[in-house]
Amino acid sequence: ASREKAETEASGRMLVRSSLKRTRARVTHAVVVIFLEFFAWGLLTTPMLKVLHETFPQHTFLMNGLVHGVKGFLSFLSAPLIGALSDTWGRKSFLLITVFFTCAPIPFMRISPWWYFALIAVSGTFAVTFSVIFAYVADITEEHERSTAYGLVSATFAASLVTSPAIGAYLSSRYGDSLVVLVATVIAVTDIAFVFFVVPESLPDKMRLSSLGFPISWEQADPFASLRRVGKDSTVLLICVTVFLSYLPEAGQYSSFFLYLKQVIHFSPEAIAAFIAMVGILSIVAQTVLLSVLMRTIGKKNTVLLGLGFQLLQLGWYAFGSEPWMMWAAGTVAALSSITFPAVSALVSHNASADQQGVVQGMITGIRGLCNGLGPALYGFIFFLFNVELSDVPVKGHRFLLSPQRAVIPGPPFLFGACTVILAVVVAVFIPENLRPAGGPAAAKPAHAQNGGTALATPTSDAEDIEPLLQDSSM
Repeated sequence: ASREKAETEASGRMLVRSSLKRTRARVTHAVVVIFLEFFAWGLLTTPMLKVLHETFPQHTFLMNGLVHGVKGFLSFLSAPLIGALSDTWGRKSFLLITVFFTCAPIPFMRISPWWYFALIAVSGTFAVTFSVIFAYVADITEEHERSTAYGLVSATFAASLVTSPAIGAYLSSRYGDSLVVLVATVIAVTDIAFVFFVVPESLPDKMRLSSLGFPISWEQADPFASLRRVGKDSTVLLICVTVFLSYLPEAGQYSSFFLYLKQVIHFSPEAIAAFIAMVGILSIVAQTVLLSVLMRTIGKKNTVLLGLGFQLLQLGWYAFGSEPWMMWAAGTVAALSSITFPAVSALVSHNASADQQGVVQGMITGIRGLCNGLGPALYGFIFFLFNVELSDVPVKGHRFLLSPQRAVIPGPPFLFGACTVILAVVVAVFIPENLRPAGGPAAAKPAHAQNGGTALATPTSDAEDIEPLLQDSSM
């Protein structure tokens, strides 16, 4: 009897420790991890543009697109696997892995530029911090408070990119790029140490496996699984095609636009930092204040169409604009276009049945992940195809001159992106506004774990896709 009593007490103490351990996991931990990681990368915006030109002087845009294209495609392939493994082995270990590999290239910017860009490309295999962070937040929040928590994480990401490029540009001009890289490296190491020593595990012990087996199926790790479901429903197909056609140019724009501003429009490092800050702040305002007003007044579908209209105007302005003031004006429109994906998320949530929410949102996540790989490579190739290279930087005693097309179309990839957005508008027109009978039950919040995986653990409320316009732009 005394032995049973001792075992009961020991079991009770373990449950208490497990409970206390879980309660110590806070959204604040996720916020700090995201802020430090992307603050470190934001500092490198100005030095990275210099290193990119010095390393690839003749085909800068093409090589930049290939590097980010490889990274994006590897992230698309690995995200479901890492998500599924984190469901069984715990979040903290994979959070540590993803933060480490995302930040690993930073010190190599000064050690070896070639290794730096090579590591950026291959780091995509593990650089999926957001997937694990969203799962971490889902573990420690109730469903009714989850959208607020995801919004806080996204806002923190935006804040890191609003401030860090300006700080990096100032340090670079005053003390040189080496100090900026050193500061970014220290912040990255601090982030890794924070995850290792401070961040607690969010997944309860009883939900994790103690063995080191491979307790997941291929279906859980297959990145194309969600894409294969697209054609099974006509409405879902229309929404996914709209997402693909509109997000493809946006993903390409993220990877090359700041280089374009510097080398073609001749923005100074300080002007680029100010541009990032302006667009970041305006996009946050657009995705909170403006979005809620539009959703109430004109409806979800019309909000999607309005966002696509802003994106079309923005890309057209980027394509034909040749003066700095045009880029500033187009950046304001770009912030307004950031309402598109939150509206798409709300439209999907409204049209899908309760038991299909997670599946449909997972399809959209898969489409966007695929665009993150295809977009940068496509933009780089189009820049190369139209001979848009450096216009005023001597290389080996020669000057690069833009082909005659530049006088008419300074940014050919942006014109291509505008054409795909036109197609997106045509497709979006046919998306039904309401599929459910009037007065039907509201859609339940999307499930955040299908088949035990985290591929669908991204936020799925209206705030799910409230991502800053400049996501990953500094990488």
